[in-house]
Parts: sequence; C-alpha cells; structure tokens
Amino acid sequence: MTEHDVVQVAVVGAGPYGLSLAAHLRAAGVSYRQFGVPMGLWRNAMPKGMYLKSQGFASNLSDPKRTHTLRNFCRDTGRDYADYGVPVSLADFIAYGDWFRQDLGLEVDERLVSDVRRNGENFEVTLEDGSLVEAASVVVAAGVEHFAHLPRVLSELPPELCTHSSQYGDLGVFAGRDVLVVGRGQSALETAALLHEQGARPRLLVRSSALAWNGRPLTPDRPLLRRMREPEAGLGSGLSTWFYSEHPKWFRHLPEQTRVYRARTALGPAGAWWLRERVEGRFPVHLEHGIDWAEPDGGRARLGVRANGHGPREFTADHVIGATGYPPSLARLPFLGSRLRSEVATLAGTPRVGRDFQSSVPGLFFMGAVVAPEHGPVMRFVYGADYAVRSAAARIAASRPRRPLAAVGGARR
Repeated sequence: MTEHDVVQVAVVGAGPYGLSLAAHLRAAGVSYRQFGVPMGLWRNAMPKGMYLKSQGFASNLSDPKRTHTLRNFCRDTGRDYADYGVPVSLADFIAYGDWFRQDLGLEVDERLVSDVRRNGENFEVTLEDGSLVEAASVVVAAGVEHFAHLPRVLSELPPELCTHSSQYGDLGVFAGRDVLVVGRGQSALETAALLHEQGARPRLLVRSSALAWNGRPLTPDRPLLRRMREPEAGLGSGLSTWFYSEHPKWFRHLPEQTRVYRARTALGPAGAWWLRERVEGRFPVHLEHGIDWAEPDGGRARLGVRANGHGPREFTADHVIGATGYPPSLARLPFLGSRLRSEVATLAGTPRVGRDFQSSVPGLFFMGAVVAPEHGPVMRFVYGADYAVRSAAARIAASRPRRPLAAVGGARR
C-alpha cells in the first residue's frame, strides 16, 4: 500500500457524467476523489473532425446553478453556437469539458482505477499504480469504451486487420488504403465520411435495405398545435423521443421487458441530417450485405458476404472497421472485482438501480449508458447527465456520513 486516503465518495470516470457529478458534490461540500482521464473517451476514442449528433442545447454538462453551459462557454471563447442547427464539433466539446472542469475548480486524479471491492462497510479502490483509497460510496460514471463490441465473425480477424471504430483518434492513418466499414449508424456513416475526406478508399457494408437519416431539428417557434403533436426534446423530435428525453423518472415505471427493449432499440441507427451530403454519392454503400465469414489473406482482410438478390460475394480490404456499437454490460467493467459484481442485482446484464442510481449494493452507484434499461435511452447521451447527477448527488449528500470511516487495511471481502 503506497497511499492512505479516506473519502466519502470515489468517482470512477471523468467524462460528462463524472465531471458533472463532481461539480454537484463539490458544491454540496461532499468529500470526494475523482479518477480517470478528463474527457478521455472523447479525446482518445473519437475521430478528429467528428461532430456531436446532439443539438447545442442538449450537449451541456451539469452544474448546480446551470451557469456552465456550452452556450456560455462558446460565448466566452468566441466560438460559433446555436441551440439548434449548428453541429457541435468534437474539438469544441473537449475544450468545453476542460473549461467546465477548470473554471469550477474540479480536481481529477488521472490515474485509472484497476479494482473496486468491499472492505467492511466501505469500499477499497485500487489505482493502477497500486495505491489504495477507501470510500464510503463509489459512483461508476465510466464511459462506453468498455463496451465496444465487434461481432463474432469480425473478431476472427487479427487486430492488425480489424478494429472497432473507437480505436482511432485520427483516421488519417488510413490515407491511400482500402477500408471496409461495417455498420449503419452515425458512427459508421461518419467514420466512412471522414475516411473518404482524409484520403482513404472506404466502402460501407450495411445489413439493412436502406440507410436512415434524422431530419433537421424542429425549432421552438412552430405553431403550438404542431409543437404539441411533435415536440422537440433533448434527443430529437416526436412524442416518444420527448418521453425518453424529459421523463426518465416515468420510464422507470414501464414493464421490465419494455424498458430493456426500448433501451436497446429506441433512437436506433441513423445519420444526422448534416452528414447526409458527405455520404451519398461519395463512396460505395452496399445495402443488404451480411457478413458470413472473414479471414486474413496475404496481409489483407477477405470477407464472404451474403448479398440479398445477388448471391454470395467476396470483398477484400487493407483494413476492416466495425462501427458496431457499445452494448452495455456489468460484466465488461474490468475494474469491479468479481465478488462485488456478483452482489449487484442485474437487469439484462446491467445493474439494477433505484431512482437515486444506487445499486443493490448500498453505497455503489452507476450512471450513464450502463443503466439505460432502468432510466431510459437518455442515459446513452450527454443530455441525461443532469437528471442522473442531481438524483445521485442528492442521495449522497443526504446520507453523509453516518459514522467515522474505517481505516484502510481492514478485512477484505
């Protein structure tokens, strides 16, 4: 043990949810330590040149007074901004996260957490260098990078020939090369567009019969009747989207099977309206092409594809990128000890949490995409951070501390 530290809360993760929670804990006077690379997912797992799909008003981190909004950041730094219709660049969003953290005085320990386990009534958090921190509560606010998924057929290719879309901050490394992109959502479409714009030769393989595109945002100055029939909300337009965006506390009362299904399928694969002209007619898009097999072939990847109406086909490429999603799973959070994971009640492989985001293990909280089956699809987006952190922070602040924290080094569980 190289470090002795005792706090009320350990926050695992320093992205939009983690930084937002830290802002609320600090304002409430709760002692906490936060671990992780600030905005690490956005810095390291998103490609340069990317834009957020969310509207400007729906891309805010959360602070108690709602003063540190993306609008205020852009105003203070002279950047373009609009609530609707102006895409938010990845570079601006990372800079906004840095401004949020620095201006609010949020301290982040950039060491990663390697293990969390129970230690008596508290939690023992082990950092990557072996240091230990003990906390009465732990909040898991980790990003989706732990959930990056490649279909089994693609995982048979070696990593030098096939990777997940989250593994590239700079797609310029593929300039002059043939790249197959697999998928049909925003990530696949934008990855292929960026590859094309940076000198690669992309082809997009899509299982479905058509690509889906989101329409332009609906502005608030529409007639009242139309706004009632098709409201514009944080995640887009329409009554169901309004429900998911604005009422996660109601979502929790839906039947379990409905919640699991909606968390997985609502707001399904589609491209942003502003991306469409960068895709259509720019590079080959092969619809109704399902992959049957994949194998290395002389330093290239060779894929056997079932093309509807055309019979079997084969494709070869220098590299394959799977933009194939991030299905959340408690089992894929590597820093949670197996004993602790086994104590967490689950729903479809994700943690069951209450309205305060506390799991079945007292003091262990989860937020973000991993709790979408409990609080709805909004948890997959930055827009869900405000609801999540206000709920969790209120519970944490109300429960501190009931007794002196035990010294580090007690019996392990």
